[in-house]
Amino acid sequence: MKAIYDVPAPAKVNLFLHIVGRRPDGYHLLQSVFMLIDWCDTLHFERATSSAITRQDLTSALPEDDLILRAARALQHASGCTLGAHISIDKQIPAQAGMGGGSSDAASTLLALNRLWGLHLSLEQLGALGLKLGADVPFFLCGQHAWVQGIGEDMTPIQLPKARLLVAKPHTGLQTASIFSSPDLKRDTAADTISGFVETLSGQPVEKYFQYGRNDLQAVAQSLCPEVTLALNWLESLGLSGRMTGSGSAVFAHTSQDVGSNQAPQFLQTRLCFNLDEHPLKGWASSERVDGGP
Repeated sequence: MKAIYDVPAPAKVNLFLHIVGRRPDGYHLLQSVFMLIDWCDTLHFERATSSAITRQDLTSALPEDDLILRAARALQHASGCTLGAHISIDKQIPAQAGMGGGSSDAASTLLALNRLWGLHLSLEQLGALGLKLGADVPFFLCGQHAWVQGIGEDMTPIQLPKARLLVAKPHTGLQTASIFSSPDLKRDTAADTISGFVETLSGQPVEKYFQYGRNDLQAVAQSLCPEVTLALNWLESLGLSGRMTGSGSAVFAHTSQDVGSNQAPQFLQTRLCFNLDEHPLKGWASSERVDGGP
């Protein structure tokens, strides 16, 4: 195999995000449900006989040393692979949105290069590499919607009903560190359970999934980035109940209508999305561990 083209890297939204405590080392303990959606980046991989790893940005420019290159080098180092790759990316998921774009790119890179280089590393082995790159990377390797807790590493796959949602991202982004370092951040939401989530919503209409809990980061984010409030107000003007996703500036709302994208103010990038049944690369890595891997 010399190349793999048109590799998708889907975004996610957090249906809710609760901060339930803090570890002694300062990391925040969270509970959330991550939902995969069909807003995707697209990556192309060409094998190189040298060990060089290069990247070409087909749309917006990425940082010089981004998660794609870091993921490729981590896989190369852990496996002892002497091959390299040229990676092209059509970047569509906005940055600093709370939609996991960089982490998703890293996960798709690990899965694609594992195939392209013929490494046959298991999903468990790739997940161990992914966790070192970022807390959200293992979720995108997992392959489906998930109940997430801990610092993001503890995941349980779950089923979610088919849903349509309107996502709106202000041009202004948000730095995760600025939110989590705020003294005003709520850090004591009562812990929930996955069974409580499932039992509460069992048999309920799909919009109830979008009304469960809240995003504990949202109040601080609105104080740091007024555009988040403006985006939420715009969703409200359409008769939609929105909330922020993750720790970025994007907001979303369930909708049963084809609304929004052609009515958005100039400061917003919007897209009408559907959630995915599963990650399009699910099954690209075996669940069985290969001896000698990381």
